Amino acid sequence: MIPKPLRTLVSGTAIFLGGLVALNITSSIAIGAFRHASELKLRKNASPCGVCRGKGFYICKLCKGNATIKWSPLYDPIAFNPCLCPTCDGHRVQRCLNCLGKGYS
Repeated sequence: MIPKPLRTLVSGTAIFLGGLVALNITSSIAIGAFRHASELKLRKNASPCGVCRGKGFYICKLCKGNATIKWSPLYDPIAFNPCLCPTCDGHRVQRCLNCLGKGYS
């Protein structure tokens, strides 16, 4: 049998921690809702990005859309190794750095 003072302490602690968890969840949901509402308002009123023309992505500038770059460990014009582009990871497009991929500025 659990002593009554210990039972009271455990139940009080459980209620306190449950309240903290509930407060954390509700505040996270509220912050997400406010962020989403402000994002929609910005998107509605903002002009499209001039760099990516509102798409959020553009062709990779390092590999020029080829997904690979020519690389040589030593300067040797005979031996060039094609390597995966480090900027776009082979996807041939990169996120717009002006609007951070949102499509508006």
